[in-house]
Amino acid sequence: MSEPGGRSASGEDRYTVVSADCHAGADLLDYRPYLASRYHDEFDAWAATYVNPYEDLMADTADKNWNSERRLAELEEDGIVAEVVFPNTIPPFFPSGSLIAPAPTAEEYERRWAGLKAHNRWLADFCAAAPGRRAGVFQILLNDVEEAVKEIRRSVGAGLKGGLLLPGTPPGSGLPELYSSTYDPIWAVCEELDVPVNHHAGSASPPLGDEPAARAVFMVETTWFSHRALWHLVFGGAFRRHPGLKLVLTEQGSGWIPGVLDMLDYYHQRLVAAAARTSTAESKFGAGLAASMGRGPSEIWRENCFVGASFMRAHEVPLRDRIGVDKIMWGSDYPHDEGTYPYSREALRVAYAGVPRAEVAAMIGGNAARVYGFDLDFLDAIAAKAGPTVRELAEPLDETPPDATSPVFARGGSVRVW
Repeated sequence: MSEPGGRSASGEDRYTVVSADCHAGADLLDYRPYLASRYHDEFDAWAATYVNPYEDLMADTADKNWNSERRLAELEEDGIVAEVVFPNTIPPFFPSGSLIAPAPTAEEYERRWAGLKAHNRWLADFCAAAPGRRAGVFQILLNDVEEAVKEIRRSVGAGLKGGLLLPGTPPGSGLPELYSSTYDPIWAVCEELDVPVNHHAGSASPPLGDEPAARAVFMVETTWFSHRALWHLVFGGAFRRHPGLKLVLTEQGSGWIPGVLDMLDYYHQRLVAAAARTSTAESKFGAGLAASMGRGPSEIWRENCFVGASFMRAHEVPLRDRIGVDKIMWGSDYPHDEGTYPYSREALRVAYAGVPRAEVAAMIGGNAARVYGFDLDFLDAIAAKAGPTVRELAEPLDETPPDATSPVFARGGSVRVW
């Protein structure tokens, strides 16, 4: 297993840290030049009355989302030399952040589609401002598959190498479920262009309202709704038809993966076996499943899937062999409050102190470089100055920073289960 990293001027070995989960976006009015000109008047009218629902996007620190120089400086200060960039701010014509906005109606589709394409164009410029250090994740909508495929090709051609952000199809969306072969052209072009399909937490939950209980239920359920993309694509046969397809599940935790794979293997084996016994009540559930899926769920995971293990916590780390050390990609979630900035070094110590060096190197940088196409030789030179030292991350963290807000540091969040 490779050990990406550089050697500092003092001779100490350093890790090359790539965050597989960061977020960015333009300030609202700065999207205007990236919109097709025919939408400018509509955008001006919409923006004039739009009220941003997110306090962090109205604060003095909001420019972390679009201030390239500030961002580079803060990430380097935090020990991070490259990032995978998911969306964060409000794209044109959206009621909220695109990750959690409901699927648009037919009437809303045209304007929101124009808004997402504007974001993708802005993101290409944002990534170009830091060559080799940002992999931008471009967005699509699922309402029109042919248009989505065109935008995938255009975005990759524009230099966005972070791959596709797959929207969810929550209950009530009116869209075909993700297991549908309707989406095969999307899987095919991502396989052809060798870019991953990313599915981020929050993008598949149904609307629940604003009551206190609803917000708590959202926190409990949002990752589960995001997990659904895994079994939809597995049972839908997407990986049999497109064996080179890569699926990345980001900011959904990682400790759930071994148990879910066991469950999926159980149902796969049970239903395939039942299909051979035509007289049983379950036989119809397994009919055609073996032919449509090909390999079993665990094998598909090993060959095709990865986890963006945002602010990975210590109790998840002992499961790394069952998840696959080569599948795990740590992320800081910058600039979110639940992210690890400015204590990413401390967060890495919480999770990885005592873990073999080669495994740490893979999980906090090497795997993301491989999946998203970063040049490690280039990044290692930056890490020689900015990266955390091997000796530093080997030391357990004795004292939590008092103003840290990431769940990594929450009570019980650093308990190891060996």
